[in-house]
Amino acid sequence: MIVSVVAAVRRERGAIGRFLTSVAAQDLADADWEVIVADGMSDDGTREILDRRAREWPRLKVIDNPRRIAATGLNAAIQHARGEVIVRMDAHTEYAPDYLRECLDALERTGADNVGGPAQTRAGGWLARAIAAAFHSPFASGGAKFHNPEHEGPVDTVPYGCWRRATLERVGPFDETLVHNQDDELNLRIVRSGGRVWQSPRIRSWYRPRGTLPALFAQQFQYGFWKVAVIRKHGRPASWRHLAPGTAVLLAILLAALGSFWRWPLVALDALAGVWLIAAVVASLAAARRHGWDLLPALPPVFATYQLAYGLGFLWRLAAGWARPRAARECPSP
Repeated sequence: MIVSVVAAVRRERGAIGRFLTSVAAQDLADADWEVIVADGMSDDGTREILDRRAREWPRLKVIDNPRRIAATGLNAAIQHARGEVIVRMDAHTEYAPDYLRECLDALERTGADNVGGPAQTRAGGWLARAIAAAFHSPFASGGAKFHNPEHEGPVDTVPYGCWRRATLERVGPFDETLVHNQDDELNLRIVRSGGRVWQSPRIRSWYRPRGTLPALFAQQFQYGFWKVAVIRKHGRPASWRHLAPGTAVLLAILLAALGSFWRWPLVALDALAGVWLIAAVVASLAAARRHGWDLLPALPPVFATYQLAYGLGFLWRLAAGWARPRAARECPSP
């Protein structure tokens, strides 16, 4: 069996070295495998690092991704791949040495159409640790199973993914109209076609979350913005939790606007804020107990950033799509 690892990168000078070292350490010495990286025309030194490593490591092949988004790069890498099995990896993540072997084992053992591991995190610095702690909380994730590092079984999506080539030929490639959420959309197609997506905690990797609140806000705004495109394409969300942040933010905006005319909307807005604050404190206590009590002061604003940014991005796309459909194809810088 030939295994092809594919990745799409752009301007990843600070992460690409760790990523390649992690991939090169995979325990697949007895297998025929390759690594194909699609570079989005990086101008920060990433391409030079990739080219140098490709000369030193024959398994690595570097190709161009002139459209500079992940979906086009991944599709191009898959087209160049020789493998019967395709494994998608990400430059912001480090992988256990047995990551690929466990992917292949889970694919064979479960018969699933896509397999992957939970979204585990490694963070350095106080605020980055708080962002990682919130990432694993149901209050920020909506109870998504891939945020639970102990869950094994069917899920609606997994980070990255490992597929047989035949699966991608059956359901189609990544949607190149999506700048973000292309993994979720592909998994949604798999599930709706009768396939299964499987999570195994033995497939271990560690994602490095954003380290500042502005960076987290920009990331979550993008996720909310592009989630609308996925919902429009399929007619309904993969999970109703995707609608919760946007609904809450819209309700708060409407109550604040109506408060200019009547008093009762402001009372309702105060009640809504009070309920959120109580929930945020409870979630912060639970996260701090698990990840460190020193994180407690940072957790409420981190939770607020997760939910507010996602909700605003979601509403922005809805408003832009209604007022200016063509302009809604690109996400503004939040």
